[in-house]
Amino acid sequence: MTDVLIIVALAALGALVAGLLAGPAVTLLRGRSVVLSMFAVAALAVVAMAAGTVAVAVEMFLSGHDFRVVLIVVAVSGAFSLGAALLFGRRIAAGSRDLARAAAGVGGEPGFVAPADPPTSELAALAAALETAGTRLRTAQERERSLDASRRDLIAGISHDLRTPLAGLRAMAEALEDGVAQEPGRFHTRIRVEVDRLSAMVDDLFELSRIQAGSLELALSRVSVYDLVDDALATARPLAEERGVRLVDGGVAAFPVRVDPQAITRVLGNLLVNAIRATPPDGTVAVSTRVEGDHVVLGVEDSCGGIAEEDLPRVFDTGWRGTQARTPPSRPGQDSGEADPPRPGTTTPPAAAPGARHGDSGAGLGLAIVRGIVEAHTGRASVRNTALGCRFEIALPATGPAER
Repeated sequence: MTDVLIIVALAALGALVAGLLAGPAVTLLRGRSVVLSMFAVAALAVVAMAAGTVAVAVEMFLSGHDFRVVLIVVAVSGAFSLGAALLFGRRIAAGSRDLARAAAGVGGEPGFVAPADPPTSELAALAAALETAGTRLRTAQERERSLDASRRDLIAGISHDLRTPLAGLRAMAEALEDGVAQEPGRFHTRIRVEVDRLSAMVDDLFELSRIQAGSLELALSRVSVYDLVDDALATARPLAEERGVRLVDGGVAAFPVRVDPQAITRVLGNLLVNAIRATPPDGTVAVSTRVEGDHVVLGVEDSCGGIAEEDLPRVFDTGWRGTQARTPPSRPGQDSGEADPPRPGTTTPPAAAPGARHGDSGAGLGLAIVRGIVEAHTGRASVRNTALGCRFEIALPATGPAER
């Protein structure tokens, strides 16, 4: 037992001396290649083993022949160990370089492509994490490009929409100032209408900015969708009568939902007014409700003739205005453009631009606001074409069984 303890003590002493001597080398190799680090670790193990073995061999008073055999075995084993460490280190270093080259493609084209065979599980996990990050980055870049395009379209559209009413207001103000307006009352009425349009546009921009900034505050309460639809229909009915469009009950039940009543009434109002404006005279706009899983789905279906398939994914984008497919025919005596403002010296106020309506900025913000408000309620907004037109749907979280 004493001999065993002596052997263990000598082996430990030899390994400790080798470790103390190798400590500064390990410090110097910090930040260097993984090949050198692995070689240094292997060398430390070989030297510690050799030192312990030699110390024990000396203490055991081996013969010269046996001692030489021990030294040869230690030297050959150490050499093979160092060679294997160097080989594995070079392989890991090559895998690290491949991963570094692949990581340089993150955020560019064609993006991150993981190496085929990472040498270690840690490098494989890192490659998987970089691939996930690259996918998220590409998604964010695509979304940013889409938002930039929408923002440019919005700025161009707002500039276009502001130019006409401002030019008309200026022309009417000049006519009133010069005293050439024979019917000042009509000019005042027209000015008020144009100011209302501009105010509605500013309100929509403010609402959209709050939605996009995530600062939209909702006052949630439990209400019946029947009441929400009834309020929205009452607001939209005068416009429908003016346009000759029939509002139809497509099956509205009193399903309870937990929403902000004012916000959802605005959503329904936007959908109804857009549907009425897109529907030709004698057409119909139907409103319906149904339960789908844990959501109540409200649908507004019009007779607009449908939306181009390539435009369907962009319907709820900021600044989207649609194509001729959803533009109702102009009234007699008007072209498809905007009304020209009166020249100084005229006595008749300008007519409203085709399609102008109270509460609608015409800047392509209405449907973007619809989606923003619905998603703030953890719902979803969608659109699809039907036989005669298209159907807009909003899904809101249900709160319980239907109430009558």
